[in-house]
Amino acid sequence: MTPTSAPTTGTDRHPRAFVAPLVSTLMTLPVAALAFFFVGLAPMACDSCGDAVSDRFDDSYEVAFPVFGFGLVVVLVVLLSAWALPWRRGNAAARVWLAVIAPAAVVLDFVVFHGLVDWP
Repeated sequence: MTPTSAPTTGTDRHPRAFVAPLVSTLMTLPVAALAFFFVGLAPMACDSCGDAVSDRFDDSYEVAFPVFGFGLVVVLVVLLSAWALPWRRGNAAARVWLAVIAPAAVVLDFVVFHGLVDWP
């Protein structure tokens, strides 16, 4: 005679709820640090530019850098949301989606930054 297990509902605790946010954190933080490093090095791309080109680059960088910083704040909020969801089975899909969105948002943030800068 085999014991029957109770049907799972969305309210029971998920034993591996930490896996998706942990993997996402281990991917997102290094990628964000690397993106921030290259965004910080971007002004060196126009060290030898002429005055007009340098002014255009500087003006666009002054807009793009705060946009990039705001994008990193959004990434942090998404990542913290993946950790903050209640560890219930009903939240598993949302937790995984938030965990997937976080590193993808870093890449999107870098692409937006690259598109906003008027490169020489």
